[in-house]
Amino acid sequence: MRYILRVTSVIAIVAMLVVFLGGAASAKSTTPQNVDVSKRPGNESEEAIAVNPTNPNNIVIFTNIAEGVNGMFLATSFDGGKTWNKRIVGEGNDVFGDTCCDPSLSFDEYGNLFMTYLYNVDNVVPVALSTDGGLSFSVIANIGAPASLANTKAARDERGLFRFVDQPTIIAGHGEVWVIFNAGGPMFATGAPVTGLGHVGAFFAGEVAPGTNNCTYGDISIGPAGQVMQVCSLTETGQGGGKLFVNLDPDGLGPAGFGDRVFVVDTHVGGFDFIAPQPDRSVDSEPGLAWDRSGGPHNGRVYLVYSIEQKNESDNTDVYIRYSDDNGTTWSNGVRVNDDHTANSQFMPKISLDQTTGNLAVVWYDSRADLGAGGSGDTDGVPNDDAQFWGPSAPTVDCPSHRTSRSVQGHRTRMSQAMVSIMETMTDFHSTAASPTLHGPTIPTALEPTQTGRCTSWTSTRLR
Repeated sequence: MRYILRVTSVIAIVAMLVVFLGGAASAKSTTPQNVDVSKRPGNESEEAIAVNPTNPNNIVIFTNIAEGVNGMFLATSFDGGKTWNKRIVGEGNDVFGDTCCDPSLSFDEYGNLFMTYLYNVDNVVPVALSTDGGLSFSVIANIGAPASLANTKAARDERGLFRFVDQPTIIAGHGEVWVIFNAGGPMFATGAPVTGLGHVGAFFAGEVAPGTNNCTYGDISIGPAGQVMQVCSLTETGQGGGKLFVNLDPDGLGPAGFGDRVFVVDTHVGGFDFIAPQPDRSVDSEPGLAWDRSGGPHNGRVYLVYSIEQKNESDNTDVYIRYSDDNGTTWSNGVRVNDDHTANSQFMPKISLDQTTGNLAVVWYDSRADLGAGGSGDTDGVPNDDAQFWGPSAPTVDCPSHRTSRSVQGHRTRMSQAMVSIMETMTDFHSTAASPTLHGPTIPTALEPTQTGRCTSWTSTRLR
């Protein structure tokens, strides 16, 4: 969001790579340590990350910075995160323009890397393309809100809480690329065909998702038949509401367009919901979609992750997953992902699906044992540095240290999965401020509860 650059706490980007091994777990396997990619003073927040499916050692990070009027941090690695090419871009003197915030990245099956973000001034959403793994980009489109929103008084009234484009998300795959954003009122999406590396067609005029006025913090996903689904959160107030709706475009780039919205669940999480681990920046339900195009047993199943507040204003938020096997017409009951027995907050989840296997991964911030002042879950006397991981295949992992800032986590945390690698970015904030820890589970595609172990120290622990 545009005002995120006003935050002044000092943080650094951290990247974490977790490898989930198929079959029986070895007695000990190694997980790469957290890497401070930026090594800069000042904030990086609302981070995005992408892993190239044609070369999983190719990783790209794109994130906000705190200083200056324009500019964002961009880092590229071709050795699995050991070394990085990093620079500040978008200060107004390069192809990125006057960048602001809200980054999103997505690789496709050809190795094209698509990027979107917000400008500081222009009220359009850029789409940038890299064909060399993130070393260079060109802006291939600037997508504006539909002109009809400004042509009549009724249309202007429909803009409701929003006056500018906001919260863009980009997704690529299955020969398509799509971008969706709040267009100053409703959710608006457009897409383009992709036929190879660097071969991207024109974006079509775009389409409004019906019934999404004042809906935001959305996501978009592509199905195995080229169909497209969007999800967004309708927040009645900053502290409450949070109803999740989906819309389906049954033929994607075809002429059909989005159908009527379908209600999924009431999360009780508002658009700016203040909780104990996030008393300054607030959180939202952060819904995310992952559509199985793997050709496996659940091909065509679309998954939805979100956080829900068990009782409004209780701060007892949990992470849930639902799925649909009929293009979002009906949805399964919610499955609670986090396994704690506390009333503390789990929030800001992200979901990713490996299209080669159908395996799912979910990450989220978790404050079950540490609200910033230590506690029973604090293993070394240093607040905010304990991690826990789960996985049905029971790999062995080492617990890294990662502190996360309550004021700059923002409303965006990105995860990307390629092959068997899952890459997550988070902020690294060395303070005693109330901050959660991160959990990184994998969820069985059948969504059955899994017995879990936990790791809350620096030693290796077998997950069960």
